Amino acid sequence: MKIIANPDSLVTAAFRHPRATREIMLAGQLVAYEVRRRKRQTIGFSVGREGLSVSVPKWVPLAEIEQAVLGKSGWIVKKLHQARERHCQQASQRIDWQDGAVVPFLGEPVRLALDATQPHSALDGKAVGEGAVRVLRLKLPADALSFHVQASVQAWVMQQARLFFTARLDFFAPQLGVQWRKLSLSSAVTRWGSASSSGAIRLNWQLMHLNPALIDYVVVHELSHLRFMDHSPRFWATVQSVMPGYAALRRQLKNEVIRQRQE
Repeated sequence: MKIIANPDSLVTAAFRHPRATREIMLAGQLVAYEVRRRKRQTIGFSVGREGLSVSVPKWVPLAEIEQAVLGKSGWIVKKLHQARERHCQQASQRIDWQDGAVVPFLGEPVRLALDATQPHSALDGKAVGEGAVRVLRLKLPADALSFHVQASVQAWVMQQARLFFTARLDFFAPQLGVQWRKLSLSSAVTRWGSASSSGAIRLNWQLMHLNPALIDYVVVHELSHLRFMDHSPRFWATVQSVMPGYAALRRQLKNEVIRQRQE
């Protein structure tokens, strides 16, 4: 392993952190990573969109850092691939926020139509004809800035989310023998939902982009936490009691990406 004196002079690594100062071969792939000296007692690893960062105590020598990285090679390479795939998926989902753009709503495509003359934003009825899509008419001028278009869509989706989530919570809660007390909409970038023992449920409004079956899985998951605040066998048995096919939905949800706000 060697210090990177001038990263631009080297061949682009398979995985390169923009602030990389070290590089190493892991599982046959070159990984250039950042080393951060911190006031800490142990070596820590984090893999994100930029790549691998290694946080180490100030006194740890470079040879020990290298051995620690090698010892975590399988985990590191797996997480780097996952981060790259997630980034590519997010990039493929980028939307050009303007008249005619298509966005997903409840798992189906919806086309945006900007029309400042209508009283409020509204979704047309069912699409007619093969290949047709429903239209979301936004109360905006045709030349509205992309930021305003995205904000208008988000406001409408969040309004629909509160209604939809409330209906699904009310549907599943009696089946699970629980009572939820408060619904909050979340904008978290890593979690689809959460629950507290007080009966408060938080659901990510971006669930409204997904198929309703996936939304139901998240709703059942969080309601089940009102009985068991863990992921014990009893918890999963509770989920399965009203959703026998939850395992397939759970796997599918792991492939979904929470969309980042696009400026």
